[in-house]
Amino acid sequence: MKRKVVITGIGAVTPIGNTAFESWQAVKEGKCGIAPITFYDTTNQKAKLAGEVKGLNIDDFIEKRESRKMDRVTQLAMVASAQAMADSRLDMAAEDSSRCGVIVSSGIGGLGTIETEHSKGLEKGFDRVSPYFIPMAICNMPAGHIAIQYGFHGMCSCPVTACASGSNAVGDAFRQIRDGYADVMLCGGTEASITPMGVGGFTSLKALHTRDNPARASIPFDAERSGFVMGEGSGILILEEYNHAKARGAKIYAEIVGYASNCDAHHITAPAPNGQGAAKCMQLALEDAGMLPEEISYINAHGTSTPMNDSCETAAIKTVFGAHAAQLCVSSTKSMTGHLLGASGAVEAIFTAMAVKDGFVPATINYQCSDPECDLDIVPNVGRSVSLKAAMSNSLGFGGHNASLIFAKED
Repeated sequence: MKRKVVITGIGAVTPIGNTAFESWQAVKEGKCGIAPITFYDTTNQKAKLAGEVKGLNIDDFIEKRESRKMDRVTQLAMVASAQAMADSRLDMAAEDSSRCGVIVSSGIGGLGTIETEHSKGLEKGFDRVSPYFIPMAICNMPAGHIAIQYGFHGMCSCPVTACASGSNAVGDAFRQIRDGYADVMLCGGTEASITPMGVGGFTSLKALHTRDNPARASIPFDAERSGFVMGEGSGILILEEYNHAKARGAKIYAEIVGYASNCDAHHITAPAPNGQGAAKCMQLALEDAGMLPEEISYINAHGTSTPMNDSCETAAIKTVFGAHAAQLCVSSTKSMTGHLLGASGAVEAIFTAMAVKDGFVPATINYQCSDPECDLDIVPNVGRSVSLKAAMSNSLGFGGHNASLIFAKED
């Protein structure tokens, strides 16, 4: 028998807020977190803008002795996890820790550390790099640090599926509880790749926006879109089996009711024609939830602001939802945060769950020029109060990875 899974805690550090609640309030207000890069000198690089986390002092959350052993990708995850654990009011002393697990993703891992230590190796010799280089750089270390911090002895994993990673982490954690392997899962994603090489690599790939106006940079579904804007941050959710949550009097944000993941098996960076893989993934998520397309009112789209993604995702939505597609609200919160890569699906899972809870659909901000290939209701510029029974969040990653999550209002 499949068990009911609910969200009982959230934490986030994003370009628009240093907590989940600050970030969600900024979404409701339509704030843009994109600005000129301050982390390094961009003089000799084309891309000048990013969604940096602002005003966060890591020392306020992690002891310096410990934070020096962590790449920023882990630091951000630790901050978001502390928020989520506090929000959930989970008492680990009262829990069976073997039934509590961690699934936290990262698409790239400790890229900043890799760049720093490579430069040090060239200068001083590679045997002189930091003894913490490997554990700082590898993608699974945020999950490992979190499990150690809170004593979660169950499954501890890190899906690495590019821009679908965060959604895969949440979905895989959902299945662990639904299918009886765990009672509590801490899950989400983290990314910190606003570095010269990270930004340069995506620029060379011709995936990034390279002009300098933040208000016309990350513009999903707009006819003038020209590439995504790199963001950083972390989103963490606490999932629980419903009866477990009710027994301890936990507050519930929303229920996760469906999840699917598949692969285009088409191209390393380009989506399948007409979004065929994404369409199949959405359909499978609906089947997993036992829902009809008409029961979905809102989709938090992957919506990266690249020409191919947005048109293919639009086509995929039309394929799955048919005539109902015209009634859907379909917005991209990446218009506010930029693209958080492996953290994006987790942060957007939080936003989608909050949309269902609060009955509010986020806007796609800074929208000006309509595109006939993206002709859904993308909630331009101003969010709306809408009663939502259920909503979907999509994530589509390089390598053809697709993931769809469905959230429902908890009765």
